[in-house]
Amino acid sequence: MSVTVPKAAFDFFKKLEKNNNRDWFNERKKEFKSIEAEVKQVYNSIFDTLNTHDDIDKLKLFRIYRDVRFSKNKLPYKTHFGGSFHRTKPKLRGGYYLHIQPNNESFIATGFWEPNPADLLRIRKEFEMDDSEIREILSNKDFNTIWGDTFIGDEVKTAPKGFNKAHKAIDLIKKKQYIFTKKYTDKEVLASGFLEDVGASFKAVRPYFDYMSEVLTTDLNGVSLIE
Repeated sequence: MSVTVPKAAFDFFKKLEKNNNRDWFNERKKEFKSIEAEVKQVYNSIFDTLNTHDDIDKLKLFRIYRDVRFSKNKLPYKTHFGGSFHRTKPKLRGGYYLHIQPNNESFIATGFWEPNPADLLRIRKEFEMDDSEIREILSNKDFNTIWGDTFIGDEVKTAPKGFNKAHKAIDLIKKKQYIFTKKYTDKEVLASGFLEDVGASFKAVRPYFDYMSEVLTTDLNGVSLIE
């Protein structure tokens, strides 16, 4: 039997949006846990698909409980499912993410959300030295038909410290995140071919990941940083 996203997940979250409190949720916790078990099958299926062409060592399905300690939003529950797939480090870098949320807010994402300072500097120095390879990947039709031809995410206003704001690759260098996303409607998520589309989309990002993994496991002279 094929695995699909249950419509009940969207129905539950739509109700939760209007009743985001502990009393309402606790009364329906058994219902939620049943839905969550079905959704876990979706994430496990994607995990298995990814491992047919990549090396994924961990799947993390995030809990529904929000951390409200430092947030102005004190609503206790998320109204979506989110799960990440981690590539096996240190040789492979980057990761995949699937977000399931009603009202046409679902999406998949891939790339580097919060690269550590050392990785961010290494990426920027690579683009400063030679931006031809990454631009070739971004301009590839098979890639950008799915993921677009530019990174999304935060960036500095002009140039990072130590970089020339007039550099020809400053559009890449000033990025703080190197992410791609693809959005889905509710109808698309609930369709029978959704998991196949997610799998194919994730597979299409491999030229980018292969390139970035090579960058982040070598120094500027191309010498390996891992043993």
